[in-house]
Amino acid sequence: MAYRYLVAGLGLALMGLGGALLIQQPSPWRIALWLAGAVVVHDGLIAPLVIAVAALTGALGLRLHGIPRAALIVAGSLTAIALPPLLRPGGAANPTVVPLDYLGNWLLAMAAVAVAAGLWAGTRTALRGMRRQP
Repeated sequence: MAYRYLVAGLGLALMGLGGALLIQQPSPWRIALWLAGAVVVHDGLIAPLVIAVAALTGALGLRLHGIPRAALIVAGSLTAIALPPLLRPGGAANPTVVPLDYLGNWLLAMAAVAVAAGLWAGTRTALRGMRRQP
């Protein structure tokens, strides 16, 4: 129980620090608006998609727990972060503003999430199989 209070106190302290740093910025309302948009994207897009995929796989008789659900959450979060440069129309007038290949890097990140989830699931399955052998 004391651990809970310690973590809650640390969280409140970090929230206070974040608020203090936000107020010191030249345009704090733009940053606050962007943060509110992140909450809307998470609660309005990522979470419902994860729930819908879990419900769909449950209806198909597949159980989506642990590793696949974690992979979906990570992939959704990475996609939400990558959306602004991915959806940016055309090229930038100044090539140093958006210098990277965001689509290629996003696809690489999605592949890394899939490979990590596959390795994690495979390792877990192999370890369970080794424990069950007499």
